[in-house]
Amino acid sequence: MRLVLIGLAAGFFSALFGVGGGIIIVPLLLIVARWRIRSAAATSLAAIGITAIAGVTAYFFHHDVQLDYAAMLGIPAAAGAVGGASLQQRVHARVLSYAFACVLVAIAADLLIK
Repeated sequence: MRLVLIGLAAGFFSALFGVGGGIIIVPLLLIVARWRIRSAAATSLAAIGITAIAGVTAYFFHHDVQLDYAAMLGIPAAAGAVGGASLQQRVHARVLSYAFACVLVAIAADLLIK
C-alpha cells in the first residue's frame, strides 16, 4: 500500500510542477519504505518512464508538448542517465545519499530565493 501511495504522490507532483518523479519517489522510498539508495534510484527511473508516458499523453491533448524541444532535452538526458547509472555503481551509498540531499537543498534554496 505504501508503494501505491508513493506512486500517487509522485505522479501528482510530477504532473503539477513538472518535477522529475525521482525528487518525490527516491526520498519516500528511502524514508517511508526503508529501501537502499541504489534500489530506490533504479526503481524510480523505471517508474518515471511510466509516469512520463501518462503525463505527456495528457499534456499532448492540451497541445502543450513541444516534441522538438523534448527531443533536444531527452536525447542528451538519456546519455547522461547512462553515465549517471554507471557512476552510481562506483560511489559509496553514503556519498550518494549526501549528494542527493545537497541537490535537494540547493533546489529548495534556489526556489525560495527567487
